[in-house]
Amino acid sequence: MRIFTWNINGIRAAVKKGFLEWFKETNPDILCLQETKAQFNQLDDSVTNINGYKSYWFSAERKGYSSVATFTKFKPVEVLNGFGKKEFDSEGRVIFTEFNEFVLANVYFPNGGRGPERLKYKLDFYDELFFYINKNYKSRKGIIITGDFNTAHNEIDLAKPQQWSKVSGFLNEERAWIERIINLGYVDVFRVLNPDVQKFTYWDQISRARQRNEGWRIDYFMVSEDIAGKVTFAEIHDTITGSDHCPVSINIEIN
Repeated sequence: MRIFTWNINGIRAAVKKGFLEWFKETNPDILCLQETKAQFNQLDDSVTNINGYKSYWFSAERKGYSSVATFTKFKPVEVLNGFGKKEFDSEGRVIFTEFNEFVLANVYFPNGGRGPERLKYKLDFYDELFFYINKNYKSRKGIIITGDFNTAHNEIDLAKPQQWSKVSGFLNEERAWIERIINLGYVDVFRVLNPDVQKFTYWDQISRARQRNEGWRIDYFMVSEDIAGKVTFAEIHDTITGSDHCPVSINIEIN
């Protein structure tokens, strides 16, 4: 099974840049999108009803903001938008698709870069999400958490670790949460399979950082330890354009 994740930075803009052609050519089994920035009724049927896929959408109450979508060839046992906390669910940040062998959480984690209140919001979101996942899923099936985590873990995961050490996305308290996720029993499968590879998934558009490859690895697949060994391949597709992020994928042996 091939699962992709991609912060698309606006689905309508991405369609104009060739997203649908990329999707059909890539042919993933499951595709998780973050920052779709659209309400379902704003989208054409050619986007929401792609042949061979079911699509599930969770939009922020605020138009043109946040929002996530999951496309899957396999019918889920259950689909859940959000996790029952109004202050987080109003921003349309997570879709759970539960299958027989695992549950997939497609997540757009908050950005903490707009002051202390948003940093607290981001860290509170981490707390609430992982409490919910561990309470409701971890004892009964494998878990895959993917999306834009908005945090780089270690110095290898960004181009300028010293210069950016005081920037949200690489603050000590944010990095500590990535460490905490790992200590909770999740595996950063790209890093485990590629321990010395420096690749990035996000580049600042304003400074044209992609041209210099001055980026951040902030898009992950965190897989629970019980099924992490079934991940045979993990890749960052950094030649794919169309967003300020690039797609990330895993191959996982699921029956």
